[in-house]
Amino acid sequence: MSQFTDKIVWITGAGSGLGKAMALALGKQRAKLALSGRRKGPLEELRSSLETMGAQALCVPCDVTQEEQIQAAIETITAKWNGLDIVIANAGFSVSGSFETLSAEDWSRQFQVNVIGLTQTVRYALPLLKERKGRVVLIGSVASIVYAPKAAPYCASKAAVHSIGETLALELYGTGVSCTTIHPGYVESDIARVDNQGIFHPDAPDKRPAKLMWKSEDAARVMLRAIAKRKRIYVFTWHGKLGAFLGRHIPGIVHWIQTRMGKNKRPAQQ
Repeated sequence: MSQFTDKIVWITGAGSGLGKAMALALGKQRAKLALSGRRKGPLEELRSSLETMGAQALCVPCDVTQEEQIQAAIETITAKWNGLDIVIANAGFSVSGSFETLSAEDWSRQFQVNVIGLTQTVRYALPLLKERKGRVVLIGSVASIVYAPKAAPYCASKAAVHSIGETLALELYGTGVSCTTIHPGYVESDIARVDNQGIFHPDAPDKRPAKLMWKSEDAARVMLRAIAKRKRIYVFTWHGKLGAFLGRHIPGIVHWIQTRMGKNKRPAQQ
């Protein structure tokens, strides 16, 4: 038994990467899982894996940029389990490119998914969470603190997630609902295989530093520990913690490094 046993958990962006890893880790602890994402195939495969291990799972395909789909997802979860204990707003992707090449549509697409989609996911979940003194979990990034060239939209969107999490933690104080904002460093995911239009390319190379990459199952384990403890902010991977410390306290060092190392390369998203 664990404190996640029989808890109803809704995960957006559940079809791959951190979302999938968290679902599998929660499934082992016998949580009831509502799985959302845009690609139905990966969700069905994940549901099958969860049911094989004895967990209860429900596929709820949802594009978080479509408010009516978020509302429909909540209605589907409620009809199935009559409540919600945890929402993990994990859906996101990265728009990259030099500043002068990025259009208004690029910026809008980035914020529609990473920021507005996240806020509306939480907005529709909150009434149910308040009934059960549940948990809000926002997936940010160390990129909210340590910036990189050619990654302005992504860094800005994750900085917004950080601010939203801090504000939510204030607003929810005294309600029994906690808000945990998690900022990962480099973790295995498909983020490098999704282009600026949000299209997934399974054969695209992942140019992020392999030697710094955490396995998604290891990341899920420490993330669930932070969620269980209702931490307000959680930064992980050793390099993520180091980068966050430098970004907060010695930003000049980060600027010096970034302006002298690989500034013309495509950014390695975290």
